[in-house]
Amino acid sequence: MLQAAGVAKGALYHHFESKVALFDAVLDQVVAEIATAARDAARAERDPLAQLRAGCIAWLELALDPAVQRIAFVDSPGVVGWARWRALDEEHVLRGMRASIERLAAEGRVQREHVALFAHMVLAAVNEAALMIAGADDPDAAFAEGTRAVEVMLTRLATAP
Repeated sequence: MLQAAGVAKGALYHHFESKVALFDAVLDQVVAEIATAARDAARAERDPLAQLRAGCIAWLELALDPAVQRIAFVDSPGVVGWARWRALDEEHVLRGMRASIERLAAEGRVQREHVALFAHMVLAAVNEAALMIAGADDPDAAFAEGTRAVEVMLTRLATAP
């Protein structure tokens, strides 16, 4: 990549305080791309539950990508730590998750007082499904299982106020 861009490794490092800072910038970009993919998938739907489902599944699809797996799951805990990884997730993803659940609450499909907690819980569940996919011997089978589980969870969430 550096060669294609005509940039030497040392020149790239010059723009960052450390290798950790460089990795943090890459991780930030990957999490932002995950959020964008989820948002774009959600916007293709009209029903709030379908929007939430589409966004979650878009994230699970990205968990099949080896580059996303490496950056978001394998390397990030050891390089930037769990707290930073979670902060990036909250910065980029949680807002959209909460907005989707607020739309469900506005329709009476979710209790309003639980919106914030449900947003965190759904994000955590989807992240766990993505981790399962990333670490699976058969990622395609894990994706199918994870998708079904997320769909069931969301359907039950939105039908049990």
